[in-house]
Formats: sequence, structure tokens, C-alpha cells
Amino acid sequence: MTNLEINMINSALIVFVKNPEKGKVKTRIADTLGEEKAFKIYEKLLDHTHEIIQDLPCAKYIFYSDFVEKDDMWDNEEFFKEKQNGSDLGSRMSSAFEQIFNKDFKSVIIIGSDCFELRAKHIENAVAALKYNDIVIGPATDGGYYLLGMNKFDPEIFKIPEWSTPSVASDTFEICKSKNLQVVLLPTLSDVDVEADVKFSY
Repeated sequence: MTNLEINMINSALIVFVKNPEKGKVKTRIADTLGEEKAFKIYEKLLDHTHEIIQDLPCAKYIFYSDFVEKDDMWDNEEFFKEKQNGSDLGSRMSSAFEQIFNKDFKSVIIIGSDCFELRAKHIENAVAALKYNDIVIGPATDGGYYLLGMNKFDPEIFKIPEWSTPSVASDTFEICKSKNLQVVLLPTLSDVDVEADVKFSY
């Protein structure tokens, strides 16, 4: 067994997803393409996320936005299922990290389901980086991040001034810097949030 495989087995991956309901997903895309196409685009993103993570040898936790889906694409024997809890994105992520770190994993990583450029190698590289660093951030082109990982739960990481702004990743980096945490940055990738971001067939 390689060092990476050992690290992966001792790691957990959190995936934040929205319950796929027409009219409630990819609303900014729906503004220009309509709810039907926006829904299909989100389904494509979910399929992509499922494909790239299904063979990773880490524990995988699906955190749903509204309610846990018992019978869906996320097989109950492969994926643990939870519901997101919190008033905003930061509090929901903080709660999820705390919950999973309480299960004694060496490192925990979170991704969303909005990045079609994300590959399994990015997650593997994040796990490898956390062996010798405190935090790993995968910045998105819109100023947020598509991945965040840490090897110790720290709620301060989520106390940024405002979420859903172009400074989320940089604000997070500054908090880490102020705490003298060792941070690794992954390549910048594009999230799919508006029509112009859609560069795949659906």
C-alpha cells in the first residue's frame, strides 16, 4: 500500500450538494437559460462529481442542503449521508467539519458539486498536501474556492466577513496567515455558476 493510499484511508471527503429540485438549483443559470436547462446542468455536475470521487479510498460523506435522500445516485453502501446544518455557508461547513473530525480522521476535505474541471487528482493532491501542511485551498476563478481541506478542525477558518463574494478565498487565506498556518494552494479552477461557465454538453 502506498503512502497516498494510507493517507486517503485515514481521510474523509465531505461533498456539499443541493437536493436536485427544479427551480431550486443553479438559479442564476435559470435566469438566462430557464429552469429545465438549469436542472439538467446541475444533474450533469452531480454525475461528474459522483464519477470522480466514487473510486477514492477515503470515507465519503454527502451533505444535503435540505433533506437526506435515501434512494438516489449516492449508493447507501458507498456514501454516508447527512444534512447540512447552519444559517449560512460558513456555519454549515464548520458544522460539517466538526462533525466529521469527531470521528477521528487525520484530515478532512470538503468540495461542492459545481466544478466540472475538478478531477480525482486534485483531491488526492489535497490529501497528500495535508500530510505536511495545515490547510489546503482550491481557489475558484470567481474568488471563492472549490475545495478546502484541513488536518485539524479550526472554526476560525470560517469566520470571514461575508460569503458569496469575490474575496472568500483570499479572506480565508488571510485568516490562515494570521494564525501562522501552513497553506497549500491548488490550481485555480472554474465553478459553474452562470451561463458563461457552461462549457459542456448536457
